[in-house]
Amino acid sequence: MAIGPSGAEEAAGMLQVALDLHKRGDARMAAVIYEDVLRRDPGNPQAQHYLGLALHHQGQSDQAVDLITQALASRPNDAVMYVNRGVALNALARSPAALADFDRALLLDPGIVQAHHGRAIALRAVGRLEEALAAFDRTLGTWPRHAGAHIDRGDALRGLGRWQSALESFETATALEPNNAAAWYNRGGALKALGRIDEAVSAYDRAIAIIPDFAIAHHNRAVCRLHLGDYPGGLEEYEWRKACPTFTDPRYHMERPWRGEALAGKSLFIYPELFQGDVIQFSRFVAAAGRAGAEVTFAAPRPMHALLRTLGPSIGLLDETEIAEGFDYQSALLSLPYGLGATLETLPAAPYLRADPVRVERWRQVIGSQGFKVGVVWQGSTAPYALPLQRSFPLASLQPLAEIANVRLISLQKVNGLDQLANLPPSMTVEDLGEGFDPGPDIFIDTAAAMSCCDLFITPDTSVAHLAGALGVKTWLALPQVADWRWMNERRDSAWYPSLRLFRQGEPGDWPGVFAAMAAHLASLASG
Repeated sequence: MAIGPSGAEEAAGMLQVALDLHKRGDARMAAVIYEDVLRRDPGNPQAQHYLGLALHHQGQSDQAVDLITQALASRPNDAVMYVNRGVALNALARSPAALADFDRALLLDPGIVQAHHGRAIALRAVGRLEEALAAFDRTLGTWPRHAGAHIDRGDALRGLGRWQSALESFETATALEPNNAAAWYNRGGALKALGRIDEAVSAYDRAIAIIPDFAIAHHNRAVCRLHLGDYPGGLEEYEWRKACPTFTDPRYHMERPWRGEALAGKSLFIYPELFQGDVIQFSRFVAAAGRAGAEVTFAAPRPMHALLRTLGPSIGLLDETEIAEGFDYQSALLSLPYGLGATLETLPAAPYLRADPVRVERWRQVIGSQGFKVGVVWQGSTAPYALPLQRSFPLASLQPLAEIANVRLISLQKVNGLDQLANLPPSMTVEDLGEGFDPGPDIFIDTAAAMSCCDLFITPDTSVAHLAGALGVKTWLALPQVADWRWMNERRDSAWYPSLRLFRQGEPGDWPGVFAAMAAHLASLASG
């Protein structure tokens, strides 16, 4: 009598079938067979391991971690299992645990290149960028043609601010895989950071040709087009932001979005986007919609209502998170210029906001009339998004201006950076307006009044730069070499704010050059 295969033998045969399917990319069918193997041979560590890997490939990384952990209980010295659990942990953003798994794998098998790659990704995620870069280099020593590793290496270099080297990594990736949309997207980002905006547009073109609905690539290409002054094309493409993962406002999906229809006699609900400076900059279009005949209601941060009321008495204001219904149309704030057909030449004129006259008089008395009064702000947002944009400079950088005869530097700084007032060079004085400066729930109203009492205002690219421009205050704006799109390239003036003069770094980090140029201009102003 023939003896049939045992349950374990049958499971081994099924496991080989599943592995073949898995290698051919059919993780879903492989997972079905792995599960069947486990029904026939419960606790089979290979089936647990590979089922976990198949589930990870289907986006179920949490289940993958559980299954591979079960497999490791019976095979605690299997380096490959540690690597694959680390990969799943990386996908779950559990980077410290992933790093421990990759380290364990490399102790067991120092030559396993996938462990070096996964470890590099985990190191990058926890901010150990120099170590990550070294681990990527070890990976590429074995996998020199691995486009993904070149992209990851470029991302680590980007985090270190080494944009030219990052670009070279992304260029290598696009050469290796010309149809890799992620490689072209990252190449575009590096070119944009280097100020090579035309080339960045071309890189995003390639990414979008590969993946036509690549929303974040459309968004970034839109920003580049705006940087170049192509407002009709840039504003239209900027609507892609609403499909990007970081733009999550549910009001983007309201039923009657305004797309440029006639506004006379219609009611329009507008909701805010991004940050305080953006609200100030784009609020001019709220007033423009009112002039076009709409009954306008604007949801805006409540602490800004006192300032925004000066847009005009017909503008209704609601809390910024409110989702209002019953309007003919709804619009995101930054969609208004697209609907209104704005171009670089037809931006609604500034000034369009006003300082409270009572507060202006109060601060005029406090500040006095002596000398050439220069209001200064030096510290912008400390949020992670803002740091690479160089929206701050050291207060001590203003020392060349402080040494000019007749010049008084007056701090209009709020919250962040005030500690620098106590650590100035001995020859430098900056006056402080004290605790009574903007102490209440309404923001910007004392700042607006105080800067209106100064002969000149100096600031980096912060919300108060937009406030000064919206008020028509004479302002000098200190910019990095590659500035935000709204300041374009090379221009010394601003299409958005005629009262602004732009001073740009000649090379990255050259704040001394910016303030030397300011001091040269200020000396003649202050003496007059």
